[in-house]
Amino acid sequence: MDRHDTNGTLEEALERLHSSGPERLGRLTNHAPMVVEALAARGQAGAVHRWLDRYRHKLEDFPSPVAPVTDADWPQALGDPRRAADWIAYFTRALSDRPWREVLATWWPRLLPGMYGGSTHPVIRVGHAVRALEREENEPRLTELAHGLGYWAARHRPVSGIAPLPGAPSAAASLDAVVPLPDPRGGFPDRLAALRHLPRWADEVTDPGTARERLAELVRAATHRYASHGHGEPTMLVHAATAPNAVLRTLDSLPRALWVPSLHAAWTATAAVTAMYAPAAPVAYAPPARLTAGEVLERALAHGDEHVIKFTDTALDAGDERALAAAQRAVELSEPLG
Repeated sequence: MDRHDTNGTLEEALERLHSSGPERLGRLTNHAPMVVEALAARGQAGAVHRWLDRYRHKLEDFPSPVAPVTDADWPQALGDPRRAADWIAYFTRALSDRPWREVLATWWPRLLPGMYGGSTHPVIRVGHAVRALEREENEPRLTELAHGLGYWAARHRPVSGIAPLPGAPSAAASLDAVVPLPDPRGGFPDRLAALRHLPRWADEVTDPGTARERLAELVRAATHRYASHGHGEPTMLVHAATAPNAVLRTLDSLPRALWVPSLHAAWTATAAVTAMYAPAAPVAYAPPARLTAGEVLERALAHGDEHVIKFTDTALDAGDERALAAAQRAVELSEPLG
C-alpha cells in the first residue's frame, strides 16, 4: 500500500470521480482527480473527501459515447472532444491488455505534439496519474491513467506556424525574452491560435540526461516567475509551471529516447502560456511570512482552489524558498473555492 495513503482514500476518491466527465460546461476541466492525487501524495489523504465535497458542484456526469475508437481508425478520432468517452474506453481496454508503461510509451509520442489542447490540463492529469501508479499499481489508478490519456487524445491540439526568436542560455532568461501577445483576446484556444513567435531555448539538447536537467530548470524558473508575474492571469499562468512539471514527473516511466522531445514540447507549452497571459509589468514580491513547506501546503488546502493546490504541489517539488513564496502568491491572487 502506498505509504502516503495507507487507508485507500485515493482509490475511493478516484472511484467516486470516474463517473464524472473530464470537463464541465463543454470547456472547463475537471480538476478533482489531479487535486486528490496531489493531496494523497503530500500526506493529506484525510482531507481528500472533505475537499471533494467542496468541489462536487463543479462535476458533471460522464459523457455519452459516440462510436468505439479502434487501432485502425484512431487518427480520425484524435482531437475530437465529442469522443472523450470513446477514447477513455479505448485506453481502458488497452491498459487491461498491456502493461501501463508499454501503453504510455506507445502513446506518448503520438499525444505529445498535441499537449496544448485543453489548456494543457490533459498532460497534467496524466502526470498525476503516472505519479500515483509509480507509488502503487491498482485498478483505480490504472483507470485514472485511462481517463487522463483519453482526455488528452480527445483534446489533442498541435501548434504550428510559430517562428523562432533568439532566446538565452537559461530558462529564466528565455522566459524574460518571451514577447507577449500584442492583442490578447478570448480564451486559451483563441490566444494559442494567435501566437506567431516564441524564443528558442534548449533546442540544441540531444542527450536524455541533459534534457531531464533542463526540464527541471524550466519547472523551477516558471514556478519562481509566478511570484512576480502571476497577477497577469492568476489561474492560467500556473500552467506555465504545472504543465512542464507533469512532463518531468513522467520521464522515468518513459523510454529515454522520448526525454528530449518531451523537453522541447514542454518548453513550447511554458513559453506559449507566458506569451498569452503576460502582465504589462512584473511586480516585486516578498511573502508576508517565511513558511515551511508544510505550512504552505496547509494554506493552499485551506484556500481550496484547485489551481492553487496543484501549483503548490509543483512548488513543493521545486522545494526552495522562492518556489514557496510563489505558492503563497498564488493563495493571495486566487479566489478561494466556494
